[in-house]
Amino acid sequence: MTGTTRPTGPLAGVRIIELSGIGPGPFAGMLLADMGAEVIRVDRTTGGSMMQAAAPKLDVLGRGKRSVAVDLKNPEGVAAVLDLVASAEAVFEGYRPGVAERLGLGPDVCLERNPALVYGRMTGWGQTGPMAPRAGHDIDYISIAGALHPIGRAGQPPTPPLNLVGDFGGGGIFLAYGIVCAILSARTTGVGQVVDAAMVDGASVLMAPFVAMRATGMWQPERGTNLLDSGAPFYDAYRTADGRYLALGAIEPQFYELLIDGLGLAGEDLPAQMDRQGWPILKARFAEVIAGRTRDEWAKVFEGSDACVAPVLEPDEVPDDPHMKARDAFVDVAGLLQPRPAPRFSGTSPADPASAPANGQDTRAVLTELGYEPARVDALVRAGAVVQA
Repeated sequence: MTGTTRPTGPLAGVRIIELSGIGPGPFAGMLLADMGAEVIRVDRTTGGSMMQAAAPKLDVLGRGKRSVAVDLKNPEGVAAVLDLVASAEAVFEGYRPGVAERLGLGPDVCLERNPALVYGRMTGWGQTGPMAPRAGHDIDYISIAGALHPIGRAGQPPTPPLNLVGDFGGGGIFLAYGIVCAILSARTTGVGQVVDAAMVDGASVLMAPFVAMRATGMWQPERGTNLLDSGAPFYDAYRTADGRYLALGAIEPQFYELLIDGLGLAGEDLPAQMDRQGWPILKARFAEVIAGRTRDEWAKVFEGSDACVAPVLEPDEVPDDPHMKARDAFVDVAGLLQPRPAPRFSGTSPADPASAPANGQDTRAVLTELGYEPARVDALVRAGAVVQA
């Protein structure tokens, strides 16, 4: 990896090749690198992501990786990538179906070079099906997966949940998980395979608990009328006196009782907690009371309580939160404060991530490690097949 320290973590010693892309692919690569894998990113010889162009240190998804810049339209460049693939346990790409094959880097070619290889494919629609060749984005994939429809308030359109559910939750995390599962299989069997990670599949799996709730009648199809979708007054965010928000999550009756006490409503004649007909009354009363104090005043009221109440922090506030500081949840990487790798391990903790590399920063070093003579690397650079930053 970038830097001189030896990688540590549960995936130390695993080499993975990332064919550079955007969004969920690089996120999966970050997760793998965070766990100590040696992730070598094959970048373009020109261009790169907006973050890479601005400054490598701003490219959080590139942290902990190495970079070789290769012209994938040059046969010598493709040959170099195949040599890399032969040295790795996994490779992954985020192209539309068929693109890797046209580049000469499809799974058949790669598995021929390395029969134990895990070949990861990250797409929105998957490698098969009528939508497979079509363009799309997170909002489209989670729509088809049934994950967008339930998100939002009653009487309002569905609310896009950033691109957390499709790109990162249903995509990048499932790709990284699939790659590690397939590596374990290949180590046992000696046989590699293709991992078809589709965001539409992953987002659908994330909806599994709600499938069960629908089947039992616990979840109604109307948006914003259920326990977890802002329908319940005790599971919602409320505006405070300073224009900020307080989050309530007091589902269990013992926690709800503490919430009512903390809000100063213990003596009032209120509808029962699970009386859905009374939810609008409770919601209006909660809103009225919570608007009377600032967010941080309410946080102080509920400090140390099991009422399941938390201040809604703005992203820039999170690193200074006492709990997050106690968890040492953020790390400074080349002057940029960013989330520390997760989860935590008692015996194989990964090192702090290194800053993302510039495109082609490690080209010469990586090829030399593969056994390329300096003169051969020089020739590849002169031919434009590879670039050394």
